[in-house]
Amino acid sequence: MTSSAGACPVTIRIQEDDFDIAREIAVLTRSRTDIGAVVSFSGICRADDDSAKVAALTLEHYPGMAEEEIRRHADEATSRWPLNGVTVIHRVGRFMPGQNIVLVLTASQHRQAAFHAAEFLMDYLKTSAPFWKKEESEAGTDWVEAHARDDEAAARWTRS
Repeated sequence: MTSSAGACPVTIRIQEDDFDIAREIAVLTRSRTDIGAVVSFSGICRADDDSAKVAALTLEHYPGMAEEEIRRHADEATSRWPLNGVTVIHRVGRFMPGQNIVLVLTASQHRQAAFHAAEFLMDYLKTSAPFWKKEESEAGTDWVEAHARDDEAAARWTRS
C-alpha cells in the first residue's frame, strides 16, 4: 500500500518475505534531492526474552485492520513532523532468532524530524497495531503479553 499525501509518499507493507534495508532506503530516496536525513529502525527476532531462550517467534495480524492502523499512525506522523517519506514494513509468519521482523524508515530535510517520527511510529507499532506474538521456548509456547514499558513509551506522544 503506497500513497502520496502531498509531497510525502507513505509505503506500508505487511509481508512474509524478508526485506533489504539498503534497497528500501534507495527506493525511498530515489530522485529526491529534498531529503537530508533518513532514519531507519529494524526490529530483529532475539534469542532470549528476559530469562527464557526463544527458539522461534510467530507473528500473526488482522489483515486490512493492521494496514489501516499503521496508516493512521503514519498519517499522524506526517502531520506532526515535516517528513518527505515514510516506509513501514512488518513481517508476519514464523521467525528464528536473528531474522528481520519490522522496518521503519522516515525521511526529512533534517535529522530531528526523522528521528522523532521513527520513534513515534515504533512506539505505536508496539502498542496499537493488531499483531499477536507467540513465543516458542524450552518451556513451551506462549502468547506474548503487552509490556507496561511499551505503553509508557507510547503515552509520551499523547497530546494534552
